[in-house]
Amino acid sequence: MIARPGAGEMPWLAQLNRGKQRLVLDLKDPADRQRLEPMLARADVLVEQFRPGVMGRLGLAYDAVASINPKIVYCSITGYGQDGPKRGVAGHDLNYIAETGLLSLSMGTPSNPVMPPALMADIAGGSYPAVINILLALRERDLTGRGCHLDVSMTDNLFTLMMGSPVITGGSPRYRLYATKDGRMLAVGALEHRFWETFCEVVGLEPRLRDDSVDPAATASRVAEIVAGETAETWARRIADRDCCCSIVTSVGEAVRDPHFIARGLFPRSVRDVGEVMSALPVPIDRGFRADTRLD
Repeated sequence: MIARPGAGEMPWLAQLNRGKQRLVLDLKDPADRQRLEPMLARADVLVEQFRPGVMGRLGLAYDAVASINPKIVYCSITGYGQDGPKRGVAGHDLNYIAETGLLSLSMGTPSNPVMPPALMADIAGGSYPAVINILLALRERDLTGRGCHLDVSMTDNLFTLMMGSPVITGGSPRYRLYATKDGRMLAVGALEHRFWETFCEVVGLEPRLRDDSVDPAATASRVAEIVAGETAETWARRIADRDCCCSIVTSVGEAVRDPHFIARGLFPRSVRDVGEVMSALPVPIDRGFRADTRLD
């Protein structure tokens, strides 16, 4: 049976399923297993995301599949990897970023906890590393004629994202968020000296505070006071055409309508869900490989 996104599916599910065909099989049913075997025989890649051992219990562990198709690249994406004390522990994105220390860097306070706005482990720790390793495995197969089993652990790959520097986690006045008069935020990333000097000129920071190595807290406090005195619109005008690594924090809706992203062709496609048409999520593929604009 080919299943497609239907009426009533959540919008995000329609986003994820666009352009796909889903073949629904009961892997415990002998008839469905017979339908699966020819697909395994001709497949280049198999991706599975069960906990370790599940595919084996279904008779579909790597060795079993490789006996059907020795060239297959078999990619297992799990929370904690195929071995180690936590290999069988259940979890989701929030658990993975919590247990690797990543969440501690931006979780707010006990009285005001901050939820992460994106799936860091699933995407940056899982999907992207899986793509990288699958492409490497396919290139290796070109040379050796053999496939392999890839062990992609989302928690392992989160450590790659952490530089560990307090400069980018709020410890420097040059790299932080400042609230504007109208309740919006100015995102300042003026790490390099020339950007910082330009930013100081834009906001009119007193010369005695521009050397933020002397008293970072005092500098940050004064910048916050200055930024809070004007609206986001005012700051947007002042930072326009000034090379100081500053941005107004926008909503997702505003970003989708940004002329720059439209000019880049980032949202040419749409999906329908319960009669509603919405912009489809872009995929990180170079424009040279993208198909013509169409409505999925």
